Amino acid sequence: GGIYMAAASYMVGDKALMQEDILMAGYASLIGMALNFAVMFRIKFRYSSRTQLLSCCTVLIIANIVCTLTQSVPLMVLACFIAGWFRMQGTFCCNSTIQLWLTPYRDMSVFFCYVYLVVDGVIQLSGISAVYASELMQWEYMHWIMCGILAVTMILVLIFIRPMRCPMFIPLLGIDWIGSLLWGIFMMFFAFVCVYGNYFDWWDAQEISCATIIGICAMAVNLWRASFLHHPYISFQAMTNRNVVLTTLGYAVFFTLLATEHVFEHGYAAHVLGFDETNLADLNWYVFAGILAGIAMTYYCFARRKWQYRTMTAIGFILVAAYLAWFYFGIGNAVEKEALFVPLFLRGAGAVIISIVFLTSIVQSGLPFMVFPQALTINGFSGAVLGATLGPAIVG
Repeated sequence: GGIYMAAASYMVGDKALMQEDILMAGYASLIGMALNFAVMFRIKFRYSSRTQLLSCCTVLIIANIVCTLTQSVPLMVLACFIAGWFRMQGTFCCNSTIQLWLTPYRDMSVFFCYVYLVVDGVIQLSGISAVYASELMQWEYMHWIMCGILAVTMILVLIFIRPMRCPMFIPLLGIDWIGSLLWGIFMMFFAFVCVYGNYFDWWDAQEISCATIIGICAMAVNLWRASFLHHPYISFQAMTNRNVVLTTLGYAVFFTLLATEHVFEHGYAAHVLGFDETNLADLNWYVFAGILAGIAMTYYCFARRKWQYRTMTAIGFILVAAYLAWFYFGIGNAVEKEALFVPLFLRGAGAVIISIVFLTSIVQSGLPFMVFPQALTINGFSGAVLGATLGPAIVG
C-alpha cells in the first residue's frame, strides 16, 4: 500500500520526517481505498481481470519505489493515495472472481468472514514482516521484497490468465469524477486536521484553520452537486440510508473507544515497559489470534446460526469494554509481555466482529445495485479513516 506504518519509527529516523507525516501517508492509502468502492464494479465490467491485475501490480510497484526514494511528504501522500485506489481494485478483482466458490448462494455474511480474514490478517502479518525486515536489514527492504512479489504476480497473471474481455462490457460513461475529487479532498483534509491537529495546536494554527475551511467547502459543494446531478459520486439515497447512518455513528463510537490503541498502547509498551521494536511487533500475534477467534465466532454464530445484528454488535462492544477494563485495572510498570495477550486478543476479536456485522448490514440495507457501491465508500471512510483518525484525535 505504499508505506508500512509498522516501520514508521525507522522511516522517521532515516528520512528526517515526523510521525504525523508517516501516519498521513498511511491514511491517504486508506482514503484511496475507500474512494474506489464507488466505481470498482464499473472498472470490473470495463476491463478484463488480466488487465486489472497487471495494471494494479504495475502501479503498486511504482508507488513502493516512490515511497522508498522520496523525502517529499506531498509526493509520498499522493503515491500512497493512488496505491490505495489500485490496491482495492486488485483485491476486488481477486475476491469477486472467487466469491461463488466460497458461497454459491451469495451469503455475504460468509463472504465477509473470508474477506476480513485476508484483510485484517494480512495487516497484522505485514506489520510483523515490516518490523523484522527493518530490524534485520533496512526498512527499504520490505518495499523491495513487495516489488519482487508483485513482479512474480505479474508473471503468473501473464502465464495463467487469458486476455478475455468481460462479458458485461460497460464503458466508463456517466461517472462523476469531479465528485470523486471533491470527496477525496474532503477526506484528505479531514484526516489532515485529525493527524496534525495536536502538532499545530489545533485551530490556533493557520494550517488547521485553512484545512478545516477547505474540507467544509468541498463537502458543501458535494452536497450541492448531489442535489441536482443525475448520477453523483455519492447520492443522498446512500448518505441517508438508515443502515449507513447507524453504522457510521457506530464506527465513530466504537473506534473512539479503541483510540487507546493509537494514543496509549504503543507508548505504554515502548516507554513504560521498555519493549523494543521486535517485541512490539510480536504483540501483533496476539491481535492476529483474536482476529481468527472473532472470525470463527462470527462465521458460526452470525453467518450460520443467524444471530441478530444487535446481539453481535453488543458482543463486539463488550469485548472492547473488557479490553479497556483490563488496561485500567491491570496497568503497571512491571507487566510481562505474555500478560498483554488477553486485552489484545479481545481487541482483535471485537474489532473484526463489528467490521463484518456492520458491512453485512449495509449489503442488506435494501439499496439498489447502482447505489450500493456508494454506501460501501461511506462505510470504507467511516471504518478505515474516520474511526482511525477522529477517535485518537479526541482522546489524544
